[in-house]
Amino acid sequence: MPINITMPALSPTMEEGNLAKWLVKEGDKVGPGDVIAEIETDKATMEVEAVYEGTVAKILVAAGTEGVKVNAVIAILAGEGESVEDAAKGGGDAGAQRETKQEPKPAAPISPPAGEMSAKPTEGGSAAKEQSAGGTTQSPTPPSAPAGASPPQGGRSDGASRTFSSPLARRIAREAGVDVARISGSGPHGRVVKSDVEAAIASGTGKAATAAAPQGEAAAAPAAAPKGMSQDAVLKNFAEGSYELVKHDGMRKTIARRLQESKQTIPHFYVTVDCELDALLKLRAELNKAAPVKDDKPAYKLSVNDMVIKALALALRDVPDANVSWTDDNMVMHKHSDVGVAVSIPGGLITPIIRAAETKTLSVISGEMKDLGKRAKERKLKPEEYQGGTTAVSNMGMMGVKDFAAVINPPHATILAVGAGEQRAVVKNGELAVATVMSVTLSTDHRAVDGALGAELLAAFKGYIENPMGMLV
Repeated sequence: MPINITMPALSPTMEEGNLAKWLVKEGDKVGPGDVIAEIETDKATMEVEAVYEGTVAKILVAAGTEGVKVNAVIAILAGEGESVEDAAKGGGDAGAQRETKQEPKPAAPISPPAGEMSAKPTEGGSAAKEQSAGGTTQSPTPPSAPAGASPPQGGRSDGASRTFSSPLARRIAREAGVDVARISGSGPHGRVVKSDVEAAIASGTGKAATAAAPQGEAAAAPAAAPKGMSQDAVLKNFAEGSYELVKHDGMRKTIARRLQESKQTIPHFYVTVDCELDALLKLRAELNKAAPVKDDKPAYKLSVNDMVIKALALALRDVPDANVSWTDDNMVMHKHSDVGVAVSIPGGLITPIIRAAETKTLSVISGEMKDLGKRAKERKLKPEEYQGGTTAVSNMGMMGVKDFAAVINPPHATILAVGAGEQRAVVKNGELAVATVMSVTLSTDHRAVDGALGAELLAAFKGYIENPMGMLV
């Protein structure tokens, strides 16, 4: 029987991706573990491996296609002993990319069980693990109704909780305000397809009913976030020929969406303190000088940023009420300080995470940060290396920025913006003196961390920066 190869979900929040490259062509034989394609997400490029042995019967989504929905069929594999021609005719549709008004009737396709399609970063990285799905990157084909059974009214194939529909049908229905649960499906086993939605729109039936939705079902999709000015509205302000248009990539779109979400949903407030760095710079120099040499290179070379990460992690350990995330129902109290560090990469930024940073030595943090930063710039991070975390550090001091306020990255409740260390006049014991001073600003989610608690956290951080020996014991 033909085997559907579907677009894998490479992260818990992934809804679509770009099919960057096929590494096989129609007629090629593949086996379990063979890399068959490269998928681009907003943060990384991942390799997709075959699970079953067979022959590539048909490629349904061309290389370079953008916005391929998760679980859309991208290729069909002919199983052992099966005709390639028959498999190509009998495989499932390709969702948003290949659906037509007259959909072919599939011959009971078999999809690999959930969790068996693996994905990994390109250049031979280790397999990526899903944080919330136990490694699942390929969804199984929805179960068929028993032979002879007809789906309940409205196209339901499980009788109560789910309506089977193609990705294109769902998108058209959502845009038209039509509830697919109220549409009778004409596709295989009652599946709602594009033509069903178009017929419902033309007849005026199937409109989403927010007040009369059955109990236990979502009444309507949440309203989309408001958009900025339209392109036409922007361009009319500029002379023709004075500009060029550069299409947004997935990363830039994701950054824009998450920043907008953060500012619209998180009530930010900001706390700033000045930290004297002289003791920290002296200790850093001593530790780097004492680093053991291996292969004519020091085993580590600490940066100020490494010590900032450690100081923030310890401060969160000491003030655990600030190491939290907000939900509408509960406060999430984190057991470790997982510190994300903003890394600038071409086209945007990414935040790799130092896990349980409060438990690690400065040399370990330094080594991990160098490795993560290097692979971040190459877009080779695994999803679990940049997703999650309990707080973040954004350091623009190395760019000469004195102070700034960063935007919180949900679901974090805090982010620390670090400015440049510079010599300033300070008063000590009633006399003027010169000290190296660094301004830091803590952006805080006021729903989760109140003003006094934010000040307590920042005071603890300042204590470690100005008395850095405390980070070594």
